[in-house]
Amino acid sequence: MRTLILAGILIHSTVAVIAQTAASPAATSSAPHFFVSLRERTNATQWFAASDPAIVYGHQDSLLRFGLTQRIHKFEYVFDLQQASELFLPTDAVSPIPAQGQLGLGGTYYAANGNNTFPAAFSLRQAFARFYFDPAKSNLRLGRFEFIEGQEMTPTDTTVLWLQNNRVAHHIIGNFGFSNAQRSFDGVTARAGSPNWDLTLMGGRATQGVFNMNTNPEIDVDTEYLAYTRYLANKHVIVRAFADGYHDGRTHITKTDNRPAAVRAGDHENIRIGTFGGSMIATIPAGKSTVEGVFWFAGQTGHWGVLSHGASAFTAEGGYRASGLSWKPWLRAGIWRSTGDSNNADGAHHTFFTLLNTPRIYARFPFFNPMNLTDEFVQVIVDPGPKLEFRSDLHGLKLTQSADLWYTGGGPFDNTVFGVTGRPGSRYGGSLATLADISGDYKLTPQISLSVYYAHAFGRTTVASIYPAVTGSNYGYFEFNYKLDKPIRHKAK
Repeated sequence: MRTLILAGILIHSTVAVIAQTAASPAATSSAPHFFVSLRERTNATQWFAASDPAIVYGHQDSLLRFGLTQRIHKFEYVFDLQQASELFLPTDAVSPIPAQGQLGLGGTYYAANGNNTFPAAFSLRQAFARFYFDPAKSNLRLGRFEFIEGQEMTPTDTTVLWLQNNRVAHHIIGNFGFSNAQRSFDGVTARAGSPNWDLTLMGGRATQGVFNMNTNPEIDVDTEYLAYTRYLANKHVIVRAFADGYHDGRTHITKTDNRPAAVRAGDHENIRIGTFGGSMIATIPAGKSTVEGVFWFAGQTGHWGVLSHGASAFTAEGGYRASGLSWKPWLRAGIWRSTGDSNNADGAHHTFFTLLNTPRIYARFPFFNPMNLTDEFVQVIVDPGPKLEFRSDLHGLKLTQSADLWYTGGGPFDNTVFGVTGRPGSRYGGSLATLADISGDYKLTPQISLSVYYAHAFGRTTVASIYPAVTGSNYGYFEFNYKLDKPIRHKAK
């Protein structure tokens, strides 16, 4: 809490200086806008199995959001409500054997909502006021809001924008947008900048949500984030430096790491982690095509309960987009590597912790997350038409340290469970799985879009040591999205 208060004072001071030294902005007002979105996703899962036959089940995600927003000169407000529901959750997708755990997303939703097969809740998703200063990018926001690190700039180039949103953002803080309840923060953000640079500060306390349908309460987890982002080379390059302070005060919850269960159960100290890093997106025009590269890295220090904490992670990737061809084929390849812990009795924790991230951005079939992971991958993206996109990925996954765990989950989402689960690594080596997937996204109208996704995971030694009978897993879904944003105007008499 002291760190959060300090971040708030710093943000207030920064914006006060901007307000005192800048001219008044031009008057900008708009009519109130009503917005509504509906997402319906039909999921089908066949999980790995320790004995034949493997469990197969389906379930339905339903998320309705609606609210009001308006800009009045230097003031803006947003009021955003949501109704989240899960339908037909399986009752047999949580194994009584701890190593096998929850057998896919259906089991996770079932366990996170009190073993309810039809959980639903009406919640406050966002409610904030934003005050604008001059220049236009400078503002202060207070209240409940969504926050995604790595999206501080809004590139006009579609290649750079895709890379920012899909390969740089969400690594340590995200809204967990793939989940049905998602994640918000109660706190404050401040931004200063120009068309070429941005300074963003955020201090916030995470809300409940993600897999728990009720997003109203806060949880005892807070984070403070600072980033400086800048365009270079005529906006063909974006560089960013960032720092984050993370605190988990849920001392009554057993932490997930590779120590014996009895040792972990006796650790009732807070988690405090500082994360420091940077990222770069670079594109090089090559005629009608584009050569691109992405680099992201971070180091961590602090305390993991009673243990000292030190970890790191990086990704290096690149690709070639033939924009001059009819389908604009885009071929990419890269590697992600995060540290794991090789010794559970040395008084130190070396597993890179992804804080409050959105794992599904980087694990489209989310049977794993980026912790203790080495991921070598290739991606192919094609656009047969302006409304249609296909994407296919192939990932070779292995545990960086086989003595550590196979981790899943995207961080804390309530005050009763840790938010990250771990299954034992294999003493026969750290090979986890080969993942192949394909997706299609079609924009039917300006308001309606459709998506389909299918993935198959070929389990390797780590999977086979836990699920020896069925080492393959399948996951797919069909998704319908509707979005509407309309001004509310009074008719003239």
